[in-house]
Amino acid sequence: MPPSDDDFGFTEERPGQALAVLAEVLFLANLLLIPGLGFLILAGLWFHFRQTAPALARQHLKQATLVSLWGGLLIVCFAAGILYAGGLDWEWTWVALILYFTCIHSTLVLCGMYALIKAMNGQVWRFPLIGPRLDAGA
Repeated sequence: MPPSDDDFGFTEERPGQALAVLAEVLFLANLLLIPGLGFLILAGLWFHFRQTAPALARQHLKQATLVSLWGGLLIVCFAAGILYAGGLDWEWTWVALILYFTCIHSTLVLCGMYALIKAMNGQVWRFPLIGPRLDAGA
């Protein structure tokens, strides 16, 4: 049988596995390669497939989208708080701000890599603290 147009060289072991992998790849792309654009594509996929995707894909899409929102909110709000508390002229403000950003960003990247591994294995996983609850059907 000749390969179809939607053959990406990946055979799904569970329904929705390819979409789950794509969701986690877009989450990481948003953090590392194409911030903003990666999130827009991810959010578009979530809004398009949130009702029709298999449980595995739905969970990974939901998680990647919501964690992107939470992560962005955490970074912006706490960074604004650090800047407000320390002021722009105090050097320790910048030390705290860079340290905070580096810790939060690298934690999101590490958790995103683990989520990608889980998606590639056809398993669900929940981000600690900020991840949405796991669906019963996933």
